[in-house]
Amino acid sequence: MKGNFEFECSPEEARRFLGLPDVSRANDLYVDSLVNAMKGTGNIEQLQEMMKQFAPMGELGLKMFRQMMENSANAAFGKSSPRKD
Repeated sequence: MKGNFEFECSPEEARRFLGLPDVSRANDLYVDSLVNAMKGTGNIEQLQEMMKQFAPMGELGLKMFRQMMENSANAAFGKSSPRKD
């Protein structure tokens, strides 16, 4: 038996319903520190190096995130061969 349910709610209501923690304060602090650090960058190389340090797991984390997004897009649009690095 299959059933489909549709709920209309805000992201905040969905977070509470699913019992997920409220991380908005931590996110605000992360974004603020990132913005403050970006103010001191003078060129693109400095910005790239700073982003590697801010991202979870550094460059590896960014690469994994990019691959995950590419795989999701490929699956959504029916492409079978994801890009290899």
